[in-house]
Amino acid sequence: MRPPHISLDQWRVLQAIVDHGGYAQAAAALHRSQSSISYAIKQLQMQLGVAVLEVRGRKAQLTGAGEALLGRARQLLEEAVALEDLAHHLEQGWEAAIRLVVDAAFPADQLLNALHAFAPQDRGTRVLLEEVVLSGALDALEQGQADLIIGAELPSASLADPLLEIEFVAVAHPDHPLHGLARKLKMADLEKEMQVVVKDSGQQAPRDFGWLGAEHRWTVSSIETAVTTIRHGLGYGWLPRHQIQDELQNGKLVPLPLASGQTYRTHLYLAFGQEHPGPAAQLLSELIRKQADSWLNQSPF
Repeated sequence: MRPPHISLDQWRVLQAIVDHGGYAQAAAALHRSQSSISYAIKQLQMQLGVAVLEVRGRKAQLTGAGEALLGRARQLLEEAVALEDLAHHLEQGWEAAIRLVVDAAFPADQLLNALHAFAPQDRGTRVLLEEVVLSGALDALEQGQADLIIGAELPSASLADPLLEIEFVAVAHPDHPLHGLARKLKMADLEKEMQVVVKDSGQQAPRDFGWLGAEHRWTVSSIETAVTTIRHGLGYGWLPRHQIQDELQNGKLVPLPLASGQTYRTHLYLAFGQEHPGPAAQLLSELIRKQADSWLNQSPF
């Protein structure tokens, strides 16, 4: 790659001339002599091989080529300023990136709201988001692969804070044979039917979630796939109530009339992956906590 012939300062001078209405005005805005402004533009046009400005009366105006080039130059100057700002923030301790690991049962809207609120304040910090199931969050924590973790059953040594409680409810399509029994169901009834189970994404001690007494099981990799599979009548399973609220309201999924075990609850916790989290991770954690509190206050279940 050849090095650029035009400096950022030359593009800055061109932008100042256009934005401030002339050479003299640009010189005043940049606190430079008018002769240095004229020289910078002369060198710019010479190096480019095209005219970018033309004088009409007493006013310098962009040529067609100048308009095209200045548009790209503005982007270049903005990126240069952003790059310098990022370096400054890194020097102050802001992280270049945050590895955020989130259990798939955490409400998606609340997570996206937190990320949306974080974006204007991130100071260039990138968020690397990974969705996991069950012990996947614990694996990421123990292996040092995350800066911020939302998961279930995190060890007390991690100083995890409780976020919210998720209710799972046993459901099936309204035409499923289990509903056709028209009575309270026992575990023996479930053993005869296909259960949809979400696979644990953890590697150290995986355990798929759902009741595992059924001989026949569909194992899927995500809660979304489990919802779709059960909604199409291919089995029954336990799903997060907040993720199937619409299906429950419109009758596309119906709770199974189990004599016991129809629902169960699990807690989700928030923990830092590092002993001394950076300011970006701390800010994002505060925004996530705020969204979790909002969800708890609004949740009807």
